[in-house]
Amino acid sequence: MRIIHTDCLVLGAGLAGSAYAWHASRAGFKVELLSLGEPLRANSDWAQGGIIYDTSHDPIRLAQDILAASDGTANAEAIDQLVREGPAAVKELLLDELHVEFDRDAAGSLDLAREGGHTERRIIHAKDATGHAILAALARKVDTTGGIVRRSGFSAIDLATLSHSSSEARDRYEALTCFGCYALDTATGEVVAFVAKKTVLATGGLGGIFLHTTNQPGSVGHGVAMAYRVGARLMDLEYVQFHPTVLSLPGAAPFLITEALRGEGAVLVDAAGRRFMDGVHPLGSLAPRDIVSRAIKQHLATTGEACVFLDLSVLKPEFIRERFPGIYLRCLEGGVDITRERIPVVPAAHFSCGGVHTDLQGRTNVLHLNAIGETACTGLHGANRLASTSLLECLVGARAAAGADVAELHAGQFHQPEPKPWASPAKSADPMLVSQDLNQIRTTMWNYAGILRSPRRLARARRILLELREDIQAFYRDCRPTAELIELRNAVQTALLVVHAAALNPVSKGCHFVAKDEGT
Repeated sequence: MRIIHTDCLVLGAGLAGSAYAWHASRAGFKVELLSLGEPLRANSDWAQGGIIYDTSHDPIRLAQDILAASDGTANAEAIDQLVREGPAAVKELLLDELHVEFDRDAAGSLDLAREGGHTERRIIHAKDATGHAILAALARKVDTTGGIVRRSGFSAIDLATLSHSSSEARDRYEALTCFGCYALDTATGEVVAFVAKKTVLATGGLGGIFLHTTNQPGSVGHGVAMAYRVGARLMDLEYVQFHPTVLSLPGAAPFLITEALRGEGAVLVDAAGRRFMDGVHPLGSLAPRDIVSRAIKQHLATTGEACVFLDLSVLKPEFIRERFPGIYLRCLEGGVDITRERIPVVPAAHFSCGGVHTDLQGRTNVLHLNAIGETACTGLHGANRLASTSLLECLVGARAAAGADVAELHAGQFHQPEPKPWASPAKSADPMLVSQDLNQIRTTMWNYAGILRSPRRLARARRILLELREDIQAFYRDCRPTAELIELRNAVQTALLVVHAAALNPVSKGCHFVAKDEGT
């Protein structure tokens, strides 16, 4: 078994993982940056609307908006960190270092947009492809920065801990400690052990456990499942945010329609053209995402209609083509000219507000294991995430975690034992069974643990998933690992964790809405 030693091991090369790698390498430490796909295959790349850059003299307004969107449940200390450190994190990396080409007004100032849940304009953007502009620039920087080794095509299998993975028997008496991971090199089929002083989970979200999602393929909560298996604390997993406006066309893959369209004046209407959100919330179509998604779901269930629509008639055609070129072209490919027609939309799983519990420096309860970005949960989002906080959370969290780790790397002594050898079974998993099981997980989660939940639905989901997990674990033990099998194993575990968290929480808040069972 090949063993690779490093200072910092980062699992996931989206915005959070790549930003952490840059900060750690700048301080002189070696970084291994692992990802299954190519550099831009991350949810960060698909973020459309923008990133908060609030340099106002009254940042309390932003804090109030974050807390309001969370239905009063967000962690005040995490909000304070984001509001206080956010502007410097954006300026340092995105503006001064990467020179990301954000949109500007005629005077040359950064153009500020507004999205749902925001009481004012404070979001900078690059057309309707902000995430791509940021991540592409950061990926180029990472690839030219000494000390960072990017390894694409690697799928983490399990974290290595002193309790279970050390070849030294006495290490099982040590405190719960991570010292790297085992990962599959998908190009060769070889399992490689990475031994690290600091291991960082930046694997993104878990929307892929649902049938309809805005997430990149493979986003099934890898970090959550791996952390759970080694005893890390998890929290708020019931709070899965569904984005209310995802393009709905027969035969077409889901495509996010940014909230920034509504921020510019577009409104939600039903098939008859009625602005149904006006009677639901004071902000109408700009209400927080959980409220809008739930209203759409209930409206469709009541009317039997297949979708609702975004009405852009107040926006000039030239403005639409200039400000939202990606959405304009994608809809045009599907036969919808959004300068003249309404956009058919439905909700889809979008963002996990919960995850691996960390402090404000990314530390988990497992020594030397950190989590950042969507994988982590500091309590910033509480029960529901405010629009355009996710990219900012990646920057602030990566900066804080790297700063804390750099200090410990300079000062500390790290026990890095030889990991136990990995033995892979000879059998191959049946790809048809893997695909079928993954589809059953997604269908179960969508039907019974989605936007509208109930105790009876959650109980049914749990029964189905427990049986599935037994089957999956049986052939996982007998088959050599593949990226698809690793994804399936993590997906069923993450799905069970979400269902368990939802079943334990009888209080409807934010993204988590529990209806009474019919007939009770």
